[in-house]
Amino acid sequence: MVTVNIGMLHYILDHVYGAFVHRTKITPPFFSRGWGGTKLELLERLISQLFPEVEGQNWPPSLIQPIWRTVWETQNACLREGVFRTPCDEQLLSALPPESQNARVAFLVPKDVPPQKMACVVHLAGTGDHTFERRLRLGGPLLKQNIATMVLESPFYGQRRPMLQRGAKLLCVSDLLLLGRATIEEARSLLYWLDSEAGFGKMGVCGLSMGGVHAAMVGSLHPTPVATLPFLSPHSAVVAFCEGILKHATAWEALREDLAAKEAAMTLEEVRERMRNVLSLTDVTRFPIPKNPNAIIFVAATDDGYIPKHSVLELQKAWHGSEVRWVTGGHVSSFLLHNNEFRKAIVDGLNRLEWKESSL
Repeated sequence: MVTVNIGMLHYILDHVYGAFVHRTKITPPFFSRGWGGTKLELLERLISQLFPEVEGQNWPPSLIQPIWRTVWETQNACLREGVFRTPCDEQLLSALPPESQNARVAFLVPKDVPPQKMACVVHLAGTGDHTFERRLRLGGPLLKQNIATMVLESPFYGQRRPMLQRGAKLLCVSDLLLLGRATIEEARSLLYWLDSEAGFGKMGVCGLSMGGVHAAMVGSLHPTPVATLPFLSPHSAVVAFCEGILKHATAWEALREDLAAKEAAMTLEEVRERMRNVLSLTDVTRFPIPKNPNAIIFVAATDDGYIPKHSVLELQKAWHGSEVRWVTGGHVSSFLLHNNEFRKAIVDGLNRLEWKESSL
């Protein structure tokens, strides 16, 4: 009798999918235009200012005023789409491509429920998630539990994608840091809007993969307690681009040539070390623990070809009091098959928050 190791099959599926998407040259690699020059230096400086050794990491979010239009409405729910100018400061704004400077959100809300009796979760995009649909499908069933869903379109994605960029393949390393920094600003401003303008009683932030890294950062840097829900997420982009499958989708030769033009010639291993140093800025374990550690729930996959187990455990160790839940599968299969586990984590995380005192 032949026994099949299901975990190994999930892991192999991740690698087969990764090989098809990232090694077949169907799409260009990540960072084909190099490091990003002076933009990279700017982003390294701005992101290092987020860390707890620098005072003021919980600077207040900027107030935004989205302009809304109704997409559809039923007896029980309403879907609106909104646009707003990204709340980034002038330095960040000038570094963003023009296409990315206006943010877009979808907002799915139960009807006939007072906002102070509702929760809302901001859903951030994973790598390659260019539309609202998948995240709206994840959040839709939660309407019955009076949980609204707000979906942010990432800078560099969807209608915010720069003209020369193919799919999700960012042109420069600086774009990855810029995407993250702008997403943090926009998500914090959306949480602040939900709290101060819309009057929601509880808030949370979640995301899959890259979106989970950003969700962890937002939960860490937001000045008030929110449920923080990273799904299938590493503790740092170093893991994704230097250890996991995406290392095969990175333009290492172009990065080496870019460095050689400015500095000395380097081996590929030295180029990878430079990448590790740059992406260490995305290490969530360096960020302060969110205000309510009990409301942090990580959902990780047992056989993830993109995110090794040690990466998830590093986050749990750094954020004492958080919970890790394991689902059986790989990155791709869990993304497809475990939405109910992600929804349960959202509900449980929100249940661990106190309702906001009504000002009425």
